Amino acid sequence: MLKKKVEDICNRQVEREAYSSNLYLAMAIWAETNGFAGVAGWLYVQADEERMHMLKFIKYINERGGKAVIPALKKPVAEYKNVEDVFKEVLKHEEFVTASINEIVALTLDEKDFNTHNFLQWFVMEQVEEEASVKNILDKVRLVGKNNLYQFDRDILGLRAPSTGPQPQA
Repeated sequence: MLKKKVEDICNRQVEREAYSSNLYLAMAIWAETNGFAGVAGWLYVQADEERMHMLKFIKYINERGGKAVIPALKKPVAEYKNVEDVFKEVLKHEEFVTASINEIVALTLDEKDFNTHNFLQWFVMEQVEEEASVKNILDKVRLVGKNNLYQFDRDILGLRAPSTGPQPQA
C-alpha cells in the first residue's frame, strides 16, 4: 500500500512525464515544419518514451493500492530559434526530470517505502542515459555549426546513448 505522500508525489510525476511527452511533441512539430525531419524523428521517439514513463507510474500507483490521476497539462513552448536551442531546452528539461525523480527517491527513503524505491531505480538510470544522449547531441550540433546541419539531421537517430542495462517491460 502506498503512503499518501508517496502516492501524491508519484502522481505529480505522472503530470511531469505527460508534460514531457507533450513538450517533445511540440518540439518535433517545430523541427518537422522547419525542415529537420531527423530531429523531428528523434523528438517523436522521445515523446513516445515519455508517455511510456507516464504509463509506468500510472500502473505502479494503481498496483500499489493508490489511484493514479490524469492531470490537465499546460501548453508547451512551440517556437524555437534553432536546433541548438531545442536541444538546450531538452537538456534543461531532462535535468528538471532528474531532480524530480531524485526528490521522489529521497521521499521513499524517508518513508521507508523500499518497494517504490526499487521501482524508481530504473528511472534513475534512465535519466543518466537521457542526459548523456542529449549532451552528445549538443556536442555534435556545436561541432557542425548552425549552418551545416544537413548531415547531422540525417544521422541524428543514431546518436542515442547506449543503454545502461536491461529495460523492464511497460
